[in-house]
Amino acid sequence: MKAGDAFLLAFGALHAHRLRTSLSVLGIAIGVAAVILLTSIGEGARRYVVSEFTQFGTNIIAVNPGKVETIGIPGVFGGTTHKLTIDDAEALRRIPGVEQVVGLVDGFARIEAGGLGRSVNLFGVTSAVPEVWKMNVRQGSFLPAGDPRRGAAVCVLGPQLERELFGERSALGEWVRAGGFRLRVIGIMEPKGQFLGFDMDDTIYVPLATGMRLFNRDEVREIDLTYAHEGMTEQLVLDVRRMLTERHGNREDFTITTQAQMLEVFGKIMNVVTAAVGGIAGISLFVGAIGILTTMWIAVGERVHEIGLVRAIGATPLQVQRLFLIEAATLAVIGGLVGLLGGLGLAAFLHVVVPGLPVHVPAPYVGAALAVSTLTGLASGAAPARRAARLDPVEALRSE
Repeated sequence: MKAGDAFLLAFGALHAHRLRTSLSVLGIAIGVAAVILLTSIGEGARRYVVSEFTQFGTNIIAVNPGKVETIGIPGVFGGTTHKLTIDDAEALRRIPGVEQVVGLVDGFARIEAGGLGRSVNLFGVTSAVPEVWKMNVRQGSFLPAGDPRRGAAVCVLGPQLERELFGERSALGEWVRAGGFRLRVIGIMEPKGQFLGFDMDDTIYVPLATGMRLFNRDEVREIDLTYAHEGMTEQLVLDVRRMLTERHGNREDFTITTQAQMLEVFGKIMNVVTAAVGGIAGISLFVGAIGILTTMWIAVGERVHEIGLVRAIGATPLQVQRLFLIEAATLAVIGGLVGLLGGLGLAAFLHVVVPGLPVHVPAPYVGAALAVSTLTGLASGAAPARRAARLDPVEALRSE
């Protein structure tokens, strides 16, 4: 039996039982579509998180108070919180290779102007924020440089906050009140958008010392520093750790986090999530495999006479086995292609209907889904194919 004849016989048998063939194809298609759709959502979420963090640059080192010994948030789990100060930030500025340093305090404050008011996130920062956080000033200027210990009664507004308080007129030169402080607006930021659901445009920036007085704090919550290129990361982390340890009485009571570490952790988490949802969707493929196994087993039982006839005209057991494997693989491949198209279509539909939902189709999972569906068909058809090959041709011809 030639290969072409085997394919023709296989397709003819599938076409003769169109309903049964369609149901088997549907089982595989649902499994593949589920794999494509769920892994697309998982991969989209991973890319979204990575893009959110990299919009602030990648060569950033963050220092937080409190040593994390195991897991958790600095100062909350795994260690006692000790203070980071403006003096610590100024000391880090002197490390060779450090380009910019930003000390940070933040919290919610009610901002009022012209009889209007709203509670927004207030950042007490230094003048290097535009360079460190990759942000631009649309109008006016950012906070003035100088001694960060001396606060000034000035502020910079996010564009959304400016619109809410001043409407269409410019806020430059106007006064706003934050807590008990009157602050003159000296700049308006360019739109930055959302960061992990947080609106960076609905914010206010004040000098670090002013923010510390406003929140009645004598410490900074975080120190961010930037450097030229990724190759300097390891040495700078060592230098930062050594300097702060010396300043804190030979105690490492702080946590150093690089941007690369954060992205690596999030990447691992999202890869696990993507693999997990892909595995869950793979259960549907297993169900489809059971459907193919059932279909092929029934087909062998119905076609005993046909098998005997094929064997009688010279077909070998291996050729008979190959015939049924071709049928099973064909069911799986067609189901895989239908499921692929369905999964891609559903992913595109979700992206249109829910624009905020991050969806990205991962190419490796597309190839894996098709490969697994084909292997599933072959594995499901193996037992029925062996059963067909072992039939005695004489007994098979007598079946009818």
